[in-house]
Amino acid sequence: MEEFREPGFWETIKETFLGVRRALDCLQVEVTSRCPGRCIYCPHTALRDKWLSRDMELSLFSRLWPLMRRSSRVHLQGWGEPLLNRSFFDMAELARKAGCRVSTTTCGLRMDAEIAERVVKSGMDIVAFSLAGTTAESNRSREGVDFDRVCEAVSTLQEVRRKNDGVHLEIHFAYLMLASNMESVRGLPGLMKRLGVHAAVISTLDYIAAPGLEVEAVMPRETGKIQLAGAILKEASAEAHAMGLGFHYELPDSAEAGSDCRENIARTLFVAADGSISPCVYVNVPVKGSDPRRRVFGNVVERDPVEIWESDDFRKFREGLSSGDPDPTCRSCPKLFMAGSR
Repeated sequence: MEEFREPGFWETIKETFLGVRRALDCLQVEVTSRCPGRCIYCPHTALRDKWLSRDMELSLFSRLWPLMRRSSRVHLQGWGEPLLNRSFFDMAELARKAGCRVSTTTCGLRMDAEIAERVVKSGMDIVAFSLAGTTAESNRSREGVDFDRVCEAVSTLQEVRRKNDGVHLEIHFAYLMLASNMESVRGLPGLMKRLGVHAAVISTLDYIAAPGLEVEAVMPRETGKIQLAGAILKEASAEAHAMGLGFHYELPDSAEAGSDCRENIARTLFVAADGSISPCVYVNVPVKGSDPRRRVFGNVVERDPVEIWESDDFRKFREGLSSGDPDPTCRSCPKLFMAGSR
């Protein structure tokens, strides 16, 4: 890694003390598309017959260096379980060397004391654990990912974090609220308090991987679902904030699409495990054959990643969204109908 130049003194001063922003807020990298889970709502399960299981090689990840130097954060997660990649911590180290904050989202099955120790010492500032319920029963949609095992993983990381005085690291929940399971969100503040989780980000099902799953989503114009979800989340949020915990959620609440994607594609991008670059994770699902929703603007194996980001086609895609004329694949996406953060 000696070939990669770290941010210089004056660059660090400008970013840390003068508030100079890098061009990108976040570079999301799919370090693997493999996953031990069989979550009923995930394309990994619904599209398993044509799923492409693959790991990103460290040599390919290193090609992202020019983009990392322009990004404030690198989030190591895509359509798989990041900790399955044997080079995960080397990737985290390289991203930290580029001056980026580094985070990940995990199902928790790989977490043990040894990995927790490496997480804390890596300098990562956020590790989020995925959930779709607050009890073993309500979390059953995450087949293959035992609820008690996730809680054990959180406790293990928390114990190692405290032992090492890892105040830089926050533990979060990435919580998926399914329409059939809204009430379980009420148990989230108590679970967070018990496990020492700092914050939760609650989302609804955005990617419909197979027919029939749309009933689990909260879509624009579904007024009844939106109102019920909003009432439950408002109460749970108040309880969490009273405990001093972070609690963030968004719901579609407009019949008209906006021009500001909640994935923030004007300042973020997604790199799949094969090196292909897309605006977000939803338009680059790793499946065989053609996909009408797929949008890829280049591959770092063939082109400099900054050139891809600055290419005319990619720029026009972003400008179309901001001008109110988004690409067809974006027009019905719930991310366009979000009013803002709570």
